[in-house]
Amino acid sequence: MRRTDPQSIGEIIRQAMEAAGATEAYDLQRVCTLWPEIVGPTINRFTTRRWIDRDVLHVAISSAALRNDLMFHRERLIAHLNRAAGKNIISNIIFH
Repeated sequence: MRRTDPQSIGEIIRQAMEAAGATEAYDLQRVCTLWPEIVGPTINRFTTRRWIDRDVLHVAISSAALRNDLMFHRERLIAHLNRAAGKNIISNIIFH
């Protein structure tokens, strides 16, 4: 089968990722990369590590006071991350 309509590189990559079943992994990784954009450079400076296990974002914070403060803003951070990602990917954040 031969294509007659041109496709953008982004569309070709999206189709390949869907065919490989990698869109969910991409979305999860994208949330990790959005963390500095959402919290800003000051808070990100205290972030030592972040990872996702299932739909839970784990964030290691080097400051105990900041970690305690972020726990109070957990729901708002989840909403901002999901909104920036364009879909509900994260259901919880655990601060370490």
